[in-house]
Amino acid sequence: MKVINHSKGSVLADNATIATSFMSRIKGLLGRAGIAKGEGLIIAECGSIHTFFMNFPIDVIFLNYQHTVVKVKKAVTPFRLVDCPFTGSITIELPPGTIDASRTDVGDYIELQIA
Repeated sequence: MKVINHSKGSVLADNATIATSFMSRIKGLLGRAGIAKGEGLIIAECGSIHTFFMNFPIDVIFLNYQHTVVKVKKAVTPFRLVDCPFTGSITIELPPGTIDASRTDVGDYIELQIA
């Protein structure tokens, strides 16, 4: 799946996967050595994430049901909790630096395209 910041005309990920099952949602990025540029993990119906037992930082974007960014967290380090007290319904985990490189900010519209 491709993740595009429609507001800024930038690509956040061109090879994102969706965590659909209970186990894939629980596992997330755990057990990986890192996340490569262009990769991402999309978790629907998710208003919070953790980075416990991860070995690398990630950028995190929370979207509401209209795919509008409601919160961004840059370079979240291992062993942290991040929640979205707003109307977060979709969480996107990306390599660190993606938010800055794509100029993604609160209010941007994010498009999810099936590749």
